[in-house]
Amino acid sequence: MADSIHETFPAEWQISSPELLVETHTSRIIKVRLADGSPAIVKALNKIGVENELRGVHYLDWHDGNGAIRVLAEHGNLLLLEYAGSRTLLDHLNEHGDNAATAISVDVLLNLLANTGKGKSFASDLKPLREQYISLFTKAVIDRKNGSDSLFVEAAAVADNLLSNPVDTQPLHGDVHHENILLGERGWLAIDPQGLLGDPMYDVANMFYNPVERQDLRANDTRVATMALTFSRAFDRDIRAILGYAMSHACLSASWHTEDENFEEAERSLDVARAVQRVRTSLG
Repeated sequence: MADSIHETFPAEWQISSPELLVETHTSRIIKVRLADGSPAIVKALNKIGVENELRGVHYLDWHDGNGAIRVLAEHGNLLLLEYAGSRTLLDHLNEHGDNAATAISVDVLLNLLANTGKGKSFASDLKPLREQYISLFTKAVIDRKNGSDSLFVEAAAVADNLLSNPVDTQPLHGDVHHENILLGERGWLAIDPQGLLGDPMYDVANMFYNPVERQDLRANDTRVATMALTFSRAFDRDIRAILGYAMSHACLSASWHTEDENFEEAERSLDVARAVQRVRTSLG
């Protein structure tokens, strides 16, 4: 794919053998070799990426390699990133099962949540969770005005209560899932953070919603209950709060899909939220 590479890399990076891995709506991901022959990743941000992904870079800088990849260098819209490997947590799930994958996600999240940033202040541009939830709150207002006591309305109330009573506010990855946790030389590491700020259980919530193609897992009450108990014990947090974030996040995703008029995907997201709701209700 050498002819697909049109980026010019800084000479001081001393990189070679560029290979385009994927192009997304925010960036081009290019695998390269450093001067010592080791692999690395160049993320070439487009205009949308520059506007939306720099918060994630600041999140990685704050963690400095603790549980997440390192930022090796920056130049304009180009990011030189640590190579996290090619084996994803989804690969591990497919080979060893959901419980084994969840256990690894716990270890990664514990590493991330245990980090103190070595006294560094949080980046000022990290997005507060309440801002992250705007789409859900907007959808709930519309439904209430239309006289609908929808799941969006219930989830918005749950989210509002959780966001009004945060615990241990800190930088959040914002998109922890099975394909954003990779195995490399330094073990399992998180990649592609969004850079949010709030209660760490929001990061836990996204694991309930994934893998996105495994609806048999996502919308399974037993899986939801097992995962919630695992996270509650691992992070010493109230299981209802964890389930509250899980349900509201699934509804938030459904509201995003509704805005995009992807109603089929919105309904799949709501099926996840309903499974979490049933488990949460069963707790009394």
